[in-house]
Amino acid sequence: MQDYIPNRSDAFELVKQYIKTDSLIKHALAVEAVMRYYAKIHGEDEEKWGVIGLVHDMDWEVAPDRHTIKTREILEVANWPEDYIRAVESHAFGSCTDVEPLSLLEKTLYTIDELTGLITATALVRPSKSIMDVKVKSVKRTWKTKNFAAGCHRETIAKGAEMLGLERGELIEGVLTAMQGIADELGLA
Repeated sequence: MQDYIPNRSDAFELVKQYIKTDSLIKHALAVEAVMRYYAKIHGEDEEKWGVIGLVHDMDWEVAPDRHTIKTREILEVANWPEDYIRAVESHAFGSCTDVEPLSLLEKTLYTIDELTGLITATALVRPSKSIMDVKVKSVKRTWKTKNFAAGCHRETIAKGAEMLGLERGELIEGVLTAMQGIADELGLA
């Protein structure tokens, strides 16, 4: 029987153990904030959703060729619950894993991961470099420019939005609002 329930402190210690790049740590924080935001909206467990968002890319630097597989191994050794591990795996559905997002938590993580990167890039090209100056229409404009943040998989975001039944503007607004709430931590104030 699984008794251990990961908390943010434990999760962040793991993240710092495996992620050394400031930009990837900030990405983890952004995804955590967005997951907490949507958990609150849906009346779900904010701690659980946030912790999963925080660790979702923790193997990216140490094993990019085994993305999510290495995280599974790390989290199993740390005795994390299977549903947490499965959620992390599902965020890379179609690219690194065949674990399809099924639950609301999994679909949300799958959908918002790439969008946080696009919003960050949109903020960084503004003269102020502040996410507080970013508007939904700005993100929609950069979305259309395929060579802007070319590594951002827009088709994943669109597929995820469809899974969640969200219109693109509504999704962007939610993710942007959550990220603006931690602008200082992201270095985008």
